[in-house]
Amino acid sequence: MGSKNTDAKLIGLFIDMLAAEQGAGPNTLDAYRRDLTDFSEFLARNGQSFAKAETQALRDYLADLDTRGFKSSSVARRLSAMRHLFRFLLNEHIRGDDPAAILSGPKRGRGLPKVLSISDVDRLLTQAKELAAAPEASASQRLRALRLYCLLEVLYATGLRVSELVALPLSASRRDARMIVVRGKGNKERLVPLNDASRQAMADYLAAVDALKGEKKKSLAATKWLFPSFGESGHLTRQHFARDLKELAVSAGLAARLVSPHVLRHAFASHLLHNGADLRIVQTLLGHSDISTTQIYTHVVEERLKSLVRDLHPLAEK
Repeated sequence: MGSKNTDAKLIGLFIDMLAAEQGAGPNTLDAYRRDLTDFSEFLARNGQSFAKAETQALRDYLADLDTRGFKSSSVARRLSAMRHLFRFLLNEHIRGDDPAAILSGPKRGRGLPKVLSISDVDRLLTQAKELAAAPEASASQRLRALRLYCLLEVLYATGLRVSELVALPLSASRRDARMIVVRGKGNKERLVPLNDASRQAMADYLAAVDALKGEKKKSLAATKWLFPSFGESGHLTRQHFARDLKELAVSAGLAARLVSPHVLRHAFASHLLHNGADLRIVQTLLGHSDISTTQIYTHVVEERLKSLVRDLHPLAEK
């Protein structure tokens, strides 16, 4: 191996492979880059590199993560990144062995996702709607409140990932649209249905956009995004929506730590399953490529089956 293959160079090659061959998105690529850069810095402090590191060095790094207080889920993610990297180096003949092959990860059970109840979601939606209807609100305040209400309605109606939600195109708001095309992980597209409430929320929000006067209206009208902003991406950021959502949760009497865009995605899936939806249908709606990812929600199905047997079986105790 030539000296030109520094750790930084190998990380770049690995990231390029993930993007080109696996269609990994920007967030996934950033996570791999961060994790592997941290690993590289640890090796460098001990005079080692990706090209020469042995299995014990990898074990030492995992122990260092534990010492630094990393959760088992985070350690497992770092280990996964290392495994992918060394498999890549082996396949590219940059290394003749795979030092990560025999490593075992931390013992951990797969945690159940936080889920809001239907009444909790209803409280959030009601609070957002009331803020949008506040008579003392200025036009810009009303627009912001209607945008948040629209984001909530669309998220709970579709179960989109937050990155998919904030990057919806303006064309998703067509009045006759019963389905929208969503571009998800790996640049894969899927069809997701809209309900009446989400379509109406979009219409009310866009009416507020049209009602704005002056230069701001012109800027918003020219955008291709449903939720535009003046930032670099051109649309609302995930972080901005998450902050607004936590503020809304507090004003609705809910704990901010329990509410996030991802928790609402979990609520969408759990509430569908609780009401009898097929797991495969939920998998399709969520955009999961593997059913095993969706099976984290099987506890909801199990609870529903237990209640059905309890309530409907002729020999069940009354």
